[in-house]
Amino acid sequence: MDLAVLAGILSTGLFAMSYLPMLVKAARTKDLSSYSIGNLAITNLGNVVHSVYVFSLPLGPIWFLHSFYLVASALMLMWFLRYRRARERGREPIAAQPEPQVRLVSSSTMV
Repeated sequence: MDLAVLAGILSTGLFAMSYLPMLVKAARTKDLSSYSIGNLAITNLGNVVHSVYVFSLPLGPIWFLHSFYLVASALMLMWFLRYRRARERGREPIAAQPEPQVRLVSSSTMV
């Protein structure tokens, strides 16, 4: 095994491990509010287009890394849509909620 393949295997493992906490947290909390639908959609589109290049290469670590990215980004998009839909059914939209009442106190009334 040459050095380039060994580096590819090692970096694939490291990149996959760096994504796992994000995936576990998203699955556990069902809170993907910090993600945007636009970002997730573009990520998935980019991964699909990049697949044409990656899968034209000989089988190697890049195939496994890219496959992991394909699955992870597809999961995030699927969860985003599913959890958003469930959240919208479970409570009224934010715009329909009453605004909080704020009571102003002037400094002259404070003793």
